[in-house]
Amino acid sequence: MTQDSLDTQAAEWWHTEIIDMKPGEIRYRGYPIEALIGRIGFAEMIWLMTRGELPTQAQSTLLEAALMSAVDHGPQAPSIAIARMAMTCGSSLNNAMASAVNVLDDVHGGAGEQAVELYQSIEKRLSGGMPLVEATEAELNAWRERHGKIVPGFGHRFHPVDPRAPRLLQLIDEAAERHEVDGRYAAIAREIERQLAEAKGKPIPLNIDGATAAIYAELAFPAPLARGLFCLSRSVGILAHAWEQKCQGGRNKGPMPKGWLWRYDGHPPRRVGDAPPETSA
Repeated sequence: MTQDSLDTQAAEWWHTEIIDMKPGEIRYRGYPIEALIGRIGFAEMIWLMTRGELPTQAQSTLLEAALMSAVDHGPQAPSIAIARMAMTCGSSLNNAMASAVNVLDDVHGGAGEQAVELYQSIEKRLSGGMPLVEATEAELNAWRERHGKIVPGFGHRFHPVDPRAPRLLQLIDEAAERHEVDGRYAAIAREIERQLAEAKGKPIPLNIDGATAAIYAELAFPAPLARGLFCLSRSVGILAHAWEQKCQGGRNKGPMPKGWLWRYDGHPPRRVGDAPPETSA
């Protein structure tokens, strides 16, 4: 093979539309980095990198609100607790952050993605001409058949009303009044909340996952990116807690306070050499 063909083959091994780079030149999605620095914020950069274009100011404002709202929820959140425990084991900041982000999965961290999927499924029924109430009821039934009784994005084990959710919906409402977003997904979230309360006989309020999912859906993010965006958001809280624990010191702090022990449900005390119980043939 000629050198030119080898160079071409090497260049084709990875190919991307995200970054172009030469000695002394860096371009993201075609924009030179020096033109972006100092002119756009981090949320706008996230949009550019994941969506291919710079957002409008309205889109950037909603995205930033969603990102900052989910930054932290204290050491009762597994990801935050894991970051702090990792630091007491002598880990570096990057190891603590990686350990914490790795648990942002289906149960802790995945509800936003699942809520976007649910909202989008309801929206498909709406686009097919089904009224909101009927579309929501039908899709909730279908969701439960596929996934079980838990509806992602609603209810909270700690907050009677998640204080973050109403404010995020308010921001969607204000953007919809300015015709910056449609507002359809906020309406879907509210209708799910209404139907859950009616079915349960008590409020099952929207939580942070459901509220940020409404923003991500309004902004047309694919559902899997909602989880990735949550990881970006929560990484800020993870970093802050890991650094605080580093500064506080402490070694091998477990997940339970000193002196607390777990419940043992196993075999009662026995000695090596005790005869095993006889079993019937």
